[in-house]
Amino acid sequence: QVQLVESGGGLVQSGGSLRLSCAASGRTFSPYTMAWFRQAPGQEREFVSAIASNGRYVYYGGSVRGRFTISSADTKNSVVYLQMDILKPEDTAIYYCAATLTQSLARIREALNYDNWGQGTQVTVSS
Repeated sequence: QVQLVESGGGLVQSGGSLRLSCAASGRTFSPYTMAWFRQAPGQEREFVSAIASNGRYVYYGGSVRGRFTISSADTKNSVVYLQMDILKPEDTAIYYCAATLTQSLARIREALNYDNWGQGTQVTVSS
C-alpha cells in the first residue's frame, strides 16, 4: 500500500492557475501509475490525468487536455504535480490523487482500478 496526501487546492478566478501536489509514502518502490481524478457534487468521479510509473507516458481526460499538465518530481513518482491553467468554473470539484499497479492504458482511466486514494483537495473556480 501507498499513502497519498494532496495539497494545493483553493479558490481561483476563471482563467487562473493552480498547482496541485500529491506526496506518496509507503511502498513507493513499487511501479505505481499515479493519477488525478475529480468529483463535482452530484457527479461521478472523472479521470483527469495519469503518469506512468516510469514517467515516460502521460494521459489526459478530454476536458482538460491542453490546459492541465501532469509531472513527477522523480522516477519513483514520490511527488506528482498537476499544473492547472486556464481554469474554468466547470473545473470546480474535489481533486483526488490515486495510485495503481495497473499499467494498462485502457484501465488507468477507470477509478475502480485504483486501490490507493488521497483525502482530496477542493478546487473552486469562480466566474
